[in-house]
Amino acid sequence: MAPALDIASYSDALVVLGTAAVVVPLARKSGISPVLGYLLAGALLGPLALGSFIKQVPFLYWFTVVDESHVAGIAELGIVFLLFMIGLELSFQRLKTMRRLVLGLGGLQVVLTTITIAGIAALMGLPANSAIVIGMSVSLSSTAIVLELLSGQGRLSSTVGRASFAVLLAQDIAVVPILMFISITGGETSGPVWLSLTRALLQAGAAIAVIIILGRLAARPLFRLVVAVRSSEIFIAAVLFVIVGSGVIAHAAGLSMALGAFVAGILLSETEYGKAIEATVEPFKGLLLGIFFFTVGMAIDFRQVYHEPLLLIACVGGLILVKAFVLTLLGRFFRLSWHSAMEAGLLLGPGGEFAFVGLGMATALHIVSPKLSGFILAAITITMALTPALAALGRMISNKLRDDRPSDPQLLAKPPGGEAHAIIVGYGRVGKVVSGLFKELHVPFVATDIDPQVVTRARREGDTVYFGNAADPEFLRVCGLNEATGIIITINDKEVIDAIVVQARELRPDILIVSRAKDSVHASHLYAVGASDAVPENLEASLQLSEAALVGLGVPTGLAIAAIHEQRDVFRAALQKAAHEAGRSESYAIRRKRTTLPRAETI
Repeated sequence: MAPALDIASYSDALVVLGTAAVVVPLARKSGISPVLGYLLAGALLGPLALGSFIKQVPFLYWFTVVDESHVAGIAELGIVFLLFMIGLELSFQRLKTMRRLVLGLGGLQVVLTTITIAGIAALMGLPANSAIVIGMSVSLSSTAIVLELLSGQGRLSSTVGRASFAVLLAQDIAVVPILMFISITGGETSGPVWLSLTRALLQAGAAIAVIIILGRLAARPLFRLVVAVRSSEIFIAAVLFVIVGSGVIAHAAGLSMALGAFVAGILLSETEYGKAIEATVEPFKGLLLGIFFFTVGMAIDFRQVYHEPLLLIACVGGLILVKAFVLTLLGRFFRLSWHSAMEAGLLLGPGGEFAFVGLGMATALHIVSPKLSGFILAAITITMALTPALAALGRMISNKLRDDRPSDPQLLAKPPGGEAHAIIVGYGRVGKVVSGLFKELHVPFVATDIDPQVVTRARREGDTVYFGNAADPEFLRVCGLNEATGIIITINDKEVIDAIVVQARELRPDILIVSRAKDSVHASHLYAVGASDAVPENLEASLQLSEAALVGLGVPTGLAIAAIHEQRDVFRAALQKAAHEAGRSESYAIRRKRTTLPRAETI
């Protein structure tokens, strides 16, 4: 007999997944942020809105979420994956350069905001411990929403993006002592407060040390073993194992899973597999973050809006103004321009997802009453829903106040890959020659290869080469195709070359594509499918042979080189004409179906 099926769990999951399939296309079509779309959908379809009318209208059961706990576990993974992706875009060296902003700007923001909000709460008659817990909980911003907005706008490397990330990172680190304070205040610990806090911090430090040690010792051997199998499914499994495993280690030590995944991401960013991992994780991150935003929207209680609308509006406006004011002043103190400081202040002014954890724990420990907690969470959720609008307002103000005064040098440094560069596909004999010339002439580039042994050997020799399949459009994207000035294909596999040329031309119609070709026929085909220039191996060898012979027979070097260049142009024109006359002008979409390799066969 089959086990009983929990229909409620499946129906709730179906509602969320169905919303994801509808919200993103509609949001993109209407021009609004998908984040806001998820929040509004969660608020409408959650158990506190339409879900509360199930008894009166039973058919709503299949269109609303009955119990948010059915999807809460999956939603939490959204933040974990987001922080892992952010870690992949960083390195310990870049974090080291940002330490003053993380510990200074971010740390002071948490402290000053907590003191200000706690003071206001105390003046309203709340006990000191309740006021401090509320101040701590609302002092933190939404890592998931803010970083997703900045990432979607391509602004993580901007002054505002880096300052915001520094503050958010400091807030994530502050989660540990805040949770410990709530536990101690609620009477869950014994002994002196300082001893409990010291024990918690040591425990957290030990967990991060374990993740770093395991990452440095085991990450490369693990992925070297996995990629040797040439299976995308096993590669995905290994990536998920690292993300969830590092999160579990952090959670066991009292840290957030997201912080553990963040550290793991930083470690893997320094390996040759970083870009392939980023391309693999991106689809999971988007779906899981959508589920997270949906669950945040479900926490909006419209009954609070109905009962005390003026007080709720005052709390929403007051929280945003206090945090924005504190951040703007601190930003100026840390040498941000006025427009950057104000934009960062508005972006980080709303509350964050941690408030649900902190106030939930405080309510369970009877530090904050359930009614007060529900009211504050309603206000925080509304501020989170307003984040996209506040971000747009901040950019508008920033554009009006923008000036040319220099900012903090830490914020002006651009990350690798953010500048115009070339992408070299293949790091064999030909790829090494091309990259060597690029280095000599100071041409920035990103080198890739799909052979793990080639990548490992190059890394041991001191060359920065990334493992991945350049026929995968997502991998091309994380290699910086949108900013790249050209792509040079040096491999000798005809089918893979065709796939890469077609993908690159579809994604960037204007990009320079120079490709190696097997012979003249293959070169003609590459011109037909979108290559800017194709170099046949046999033809180029004959030209080089002719040049050496002419010089050896006494023809002046300059004249010989000019003749060879002229002949090369003749051959190129003939190949391009042959491609045109062959009638290979079908759409790129049709050619892609014939040339793109199945992803299951290669990573």
